[in-house]
Amino acid sequence: MTGLAPEEFRPETTFLNTASYGLPPARALDARRGVIEAWAAGRSTPGDHDGLVDEVRAGFARLLPGAAAADVSVQSGVAPALAAVVAALPTGAEVLTAAGEFGSLSAPFVHRGDLSVRFVPLERLVDEVRPTTALVAVSVVQSADGRVVDLDLLAAAARAHGARVLVDATQALGWLPLRFSSADYWVCGTFKWLLGARSVAFFAVAPEVRDELVPVAPGWYAAADKWSEMYAPARLADTARRFDTTPDWLGVVETAAGLSLIEELGPPAIGAHDLALAARFRAGLAELGYAPVPAESAIVAVPGAEAAAGRLYESGVIASPRAGNLRFSFHLYNTTGDVDRALETLAA
Repeated sequence: MTGLAPEEFRPETTFLNTASYGLPPARALDARRGVIEAWAAGRSTPGDHDGLVDEVRAGFARLLPGAAAADVSVQSGVAPALAAVVAALPTGAEVLTAAGEFGSLSAPFVHRGDLSVRFVPLERLVDEVRPTTALVAVSVVQSADGRVVDLDLLAAAARAHGARVLVDATQALGWLPLRFSSADYWVCGTFKWLLGARSVAFFAVAPEVRDELVPVAPGWYAAADKWSEMYAPARLADTARRFDTTPDWLGVVETAAGLSLIEELGPPAIGAHDLALAARFRAGLAELGYAPVPAESAIVAVPGAEAAAGRLYESGVIASPRAGNLRFSFHLYNTTGDVDRALETLAA
């Protein structure tokens, strides 16, 4: 098995660390280089690339079937994207989340200081939704170990108790097919599986709950007519763009290039590729006596193997220690050769 787009990538290592950050495709590097050269020459303005903001907004919506561009806000990161949701909760509201959830998702709720944030084991998340739960906030694929949440079951439980659902798709979108209707709110960083930039993230909100939220500190970019209302009290956009933060246009250029490749190949094909590599790796780990965390996921977490991280790195195999595990992740640029080299290095 070869990578899905070998002409786009030239890694010099056995890179099994997309759960930390994705590798940029050649088209993103070329696009970035052109922007920087024009910038350095004084030949570019922000408006030159502003049209790409709506292109990436629409591209994200297409990767989340059921969403429209009007449902999507362009953000600078996952935690800032949560601001309006965090602010809308009444004092004492219960937020249910998973034990070991990534900090960018859980910390904004914890540190508001007047919410009841309840952490439960991931496998009990659906069963722990109760009438007092206002919001369930969870990563559909867990960063630490790759476990995957059944969003259909979670959405049904939340609806039964009148709770909202917020899903972080950062470790999923790009390889795991998802549907917009599975949650009320979505957040997603682009610099991992979407091959985008660290400075670009998305916040998507279902139209029927959009008016429950009020933008927190909206800037000029959230105005209905942003270019003509910079210097006057602005009318906010009547779509999710009202939650936009001022974009990093360079990051948007990179993200547009990464999203274009993801769309060309398609999450179903990418997911099948990634999961096949992960399954091959899991089988090899079992033969070596390791017991990876059970999950049908592109992320494979190996408890008790953290000590091997340095040896792997020295051999050019890039993985990441996380939460007591050694975490490997497989994406479209990886091959069966990468899997076999990682296994050989672990066995040495």
